[in-house]
Order: sequence, then C-alpha cells, then structure tokens
Amino acid sequence: MRRKISIAAAVAAAACAVAGCGADTSGKTDAENRPKSRTVVISDSELRDLTVPEEMEIEYAEYALVKKCMENKGFTYWVGPVAGVDARRAGRYVNDDVAWAKKYGYGRPFDEAAEKDRREHPNVRYPNALPRKDRIRYNTALNGDYDDVLRVGLPTGGTIETPREGCWAEARTGLYGDQQTWFEAKKTVTGLSPLYVPDILADERLKKAVTAWSACMKKAGLDFSSPEDLREKRIARTGKMTSTEARTYEVDLAVSEATCAVKSSLGRTARALEREYLSVLLKRYDKENTAYQRMRLTALTRARDIRSS
Repeated sequence: MRRKISIAAAVAAAACAVAGCGADTSGKTDAENRPKSRTVVISDSELRDLTVPEEMEIEYAEYALVKKCMENKGFTYWVGPVAGVDARRAGRYVNDDVAWAKKYGYGRPFDEAAEKDRREHPNVRYPNALPRKDRIRYNTALNGDYDDVLRVGLPTGGTIETPREGCWAEARTGLYGDQQTWFEAKKTVTGLSPLYVPDILADERLKKAVTAWSACMKKAGLDFSSPEDLREKRIARTGKMTSTEARTYEVDLAVSEATCAVKSSLGRTARALEREYLSVLLKRYDKENTAYQRMRLTALTRARDIRSS
C-alpha cells in the first residue's frame, strides 16, 4: 500500500515491461546484489522493546530496501505508506482513550483508507497492468519462490513458512541479519497471545473490571455484557449502514465505551494483566525474545543508516 506514482515512473515501468528488463543482467547472484550492512553490536543491557515511532522507522527502511531491490531487477516500486501511531491503536480489547474515540471511533477511517490502497495503490495497479509473463516475474522478484521456503514451528503448534528469496526477504536480511533466526524469533514472540489471552479473560481481576464496565454502559443506556459483546453487535448493526452513518454511530459508541473503560479501570486492568501474563510466558521463550529484541534494535540502527545515506 504505497502512494504517489509519477508520469515519469509510469513511462519507465512500461518501457521495462516491453523490453523485458525485469531480468537481472549484471551477472551477479542475488546474494552479491544485496546491500552490505555494517556490523551492529547490541549488548544485553541495551535490550528493550521498540516504541511505535521506532517500529515505523524500520518499516520505512524496509520499503526503501524493497524499492531498491525491485529497481535493480528492472521493476518500479513505491515506498509506503506506513501505518501511523493513531492507526496502530485501533483494534484493542477495549479503548480507554476518549480523545482518540472522539476522533476515530473504532478506526473506520484507517480501515477505509487501507481498503482504498488495496484497490488503487500503484504497487497494486502497476503489476496488474503488466503482461502475464512480466507479472509472474514481478511477483517472483518481490515475494520469492514459494517452493523454496523457511519453515518454523509456532508456540501454539503447527508451522508457518516464508520464501527464502525475493526482495522482501532481501530487505529483511539487510536489516535484521540472519533471516532464519529473525523469522523464528518474530513468529515465536508475536505468536504467544493464544497461550495467555484465555488466562487473562478468566482472571477474576478482569472479570470484576468487565462487570463494572458493563454496569457503567447500562447507565448510559447501552446494554453490552463485555467488549467482545459490543464488538459483535457493533459489526452486525453497522453492516447495512452507509459509511457516514456507521462513523457517526461508532464515534458515539466508542466515546461511551472509552468513558466507561476509564471509570471502571478496565483498560488499565487489561494492560496490567497482559504485562503480567506475558512476562511469565516470555521467560519460557527467553532465547527467542532476546534475539527478537536484539535484532529489532539492530534493524533500527541500520534503518537510520539508510535514512541518513
């Protein structure tokens, strides 16, 4: 989902499609074409989680590396957009930010913008306009060969896989280092929620806060037993509304939810319980979590190198 196509870029893209310049004619292998990243050493004392703006820095750098890689293979590619801080706050268990709720409701503006990008962004329109043969080469250049994959086990069971090659793989290797280690660490640490969320929902501290939140909502004339109940009924009720009607309804509802989440301390309780349960679980996966934090901090340093170069 990347924006802003120029006429010059469009002409260059069309020329490549006709001339068949998607093939790498330099004689170099993919490994030789990869950008060289400087060595970054992160000590144990420096390990920490990233802030949202820092995560955004890495994502911008990842797009920049993919763009460079695709151009080296004869294709046109656009950077971004990267979801902003406000957009990343949508979809939480319960919202207790009244100001955010007044402005965004449940994040419908972000959803609609993302849906528009999925249909209209240059990185969608450009490959779709290529002849079939060139479109196949484009997809292989970008995403790699799905017959040649890395595969890792998930904490909840089963496996997940990703191509070894392609510009996305190349970009992540350039930022994080060893792709196998990064993929395993990321999918382990970010895949833990099914292991601890049921415990949070069963915790009496959360149940007490949910009961208080529900009572507050009823006083406001809104009959919802829990945030999950609210979400299901909201989706059902807005399904046949126009975008404008749904936004108005959702903003009013979200403000009431957030106000009651503050009064009942539901938001604060949910966050505290998540930190508590997750910290215990991460001790079981200390090796993967240490690698995850170290590699993300390494990627942040390299992302800043890219931005300043």
